[in-house]
Amino acid sequence: MITVTQAKPFEVIMQLLAQTQSVYIIGCGTCATMLHTGGKAEVLAMKDKLEATGKKVNGWMVIPTTCDLITREALMEEAPVIEKADGILVMSCAFGVQTVSSFASKPVYAALNTLFIGKEEGSGQYIEVCMQCGDCVLGQTAGICPLVRCAKSLFNGPCGGSVKGKCETDPETPCAWQMIYDRLSAWGQLDKLEDIIPVKDWSKSLSGGPRRFKVESPAEKVSEKAPTS
Repeated sequence: MITVTQAKPFEVIMQLLAQTQSVYIIGCGTCATMLHTGGKAEVLAMKDKLEATGKKVNGWMVIPTTCDLITREALMEEAPVIEKADGILVMSCAFGVQTVSSFASKPVYAALNTLFIGKEEGSGQYIEVCMQCGDCVLGQTAGICPLVRCAKSLFNGPCGGSVKGKCETDPETPCAWQMIYDRLSAWGQLDKLEDIIPVKDWSKSLSGGPRRFKVESPAEKVSEKAPTS
């Protein structure tokens, strides 16, 4: 699994840094390095581009995993240099940007757009597999997510627009509901297509602020079930 990112247009980055004369650049040694959006080569290229515009780059580093707590230690080690900068440009996913921001005393700016969480389906090719909607329907759809695999995110398909098993929006994209049908047919479970999946409860993923989840230890679970005197 990997967090897929894409570089913002340089003119957008320059707008973000409009009031910033000196910059410290941070890259990520994990996902962004694999995608060539925020590894050492990209950080150095950004340094050259910024300096060509007259910006001063006080320093740079590539943190092994920017979204990890190791970021705090890295920022502490570089604190004397970072303090001389007006702001920090982070070339990592949104989680990494927020992690840097939580530990930094300087304004933090994102150089990348975070697109999705995906998996590699070929050399250098990644496909979205989950949007973390909070209400999984994979048990009804043969383990194929219609939200991300269907161009129309249909919960009760197909739409009737596919051609030879391909999506009408892109002849190279397999129709999600054709795949669901074929898999359920092979399993002898086509009757599942008769069950109507209800309207999505988006409040489980998009409303009420940030979602939280606590992992309970086995001891806590036993304590909850223990009878009280």
